Amino acid sequence: MNEGPIITVLHDGNRPDAQLMHPVHERATVRYTESPGLADALRGAEALFVYDFLSRAVPGAWSAADRLRWVHVAATGVDTVMFDELVAGPVVVTNTRGVFDTAIAEYVLGQILSFAKDFTESSRLQREQIWRHRESERIAGATVLVVGTGPIGRAIARLLRAAGMRVRGLGRRPRAQDPDFGTVGVDLYAELATTDYVVAIAPLTPSTRHLFDARAFAAMKPHARFINVGRGELVVTDDLVAALRSGTIAGAALDVVDPEPLPSGHPLWDQPDVHLTPHNSGDFAGWRTDIVTAFTANFERWIDGRPLCDVVDKRLGYVPG
Repeated sequence: MNEGPIITVLHDGNRPDAQLMHPVHERATVRYTESPGLADALRGAEALFVYDFLSRAVPGAWSAADRLRWVHVAATGVDTVMFDELVAGPVVVTNTRGVFDTAIAEYVLGQILSFAKDFTESSRLQREQIWRHRESERIAGATVLVVGTGPIGRAIARLLRAAGMRVRGLGRRPRAQDPDFGTVGVDLYAELATTDYVVAIAPLTPSTRHLFDARAFAAMKPHARFINVGRGELVVTDDLVAALRSGTIAGAALDVVDPEPLPSGHPLWDQPDVHLTPHNSGDFAGWRTDIVTAFTANFERWIDGRPLCDVVDKRLGYVPG
């Protein structure tokens, strides 16, 4: 057994690449576990790498964490490990910032283009061998509200502005001359009333849970589209379904849903003008390599006693910008 601290790695059956984890194995004892064995694997461990960042196992296993000092989450969002005992305690939490920014921004642009150019209908007509001329929408000059002004939101804003769209942000503090958003507002309902596309990328916290409800959708323009690349729980799903069915909004692109995965028979599956993807907007070829590399770099800082990167403010639920 290696000398050094015990590092527990929570995975979903697919372990991190052994070669990439070599720097950790050289300087620590590594325990790999899936969710059912997490409590046993946490006993005596000083660090936890939440490689399976969708797992909900950490709160239930927390009582076994008798020596834990650091938790690293292999995602930007850390809501799956934010519970009272962890927030109030001394354990440091870090996340994986920067890996998914560009891929998610590309996904958002792709969904906007899909709505504007109606690629779904074009595919249907092709399958039916129907040649029907149609007009499409321009995205240049259209307005976008990005709800969430962290690194991913900023990457989205930069790409959409490069495509000619007019972008504003919604955050916790107003700003008049933001380099990426131009203007950042704080009044959700006033901002929703002025925009053609709404992109949700806010972190899931007590203040953002169910942010998009019947009142929010009613504030949007009837032709507006809603794109969620944050967390499904940002939305009251029944209110979204009702808004789509009534024509309160014109469409939605959902990479995340509540509940997730979306159960068979759920009305969102068959709702016209809804684009569904299985929580993969950031999953480009090679993303797993990048998240393990980010962890090992932070591990080397931690074991050498240097300050960690991307430390989460546990009471806010994200890394302050």
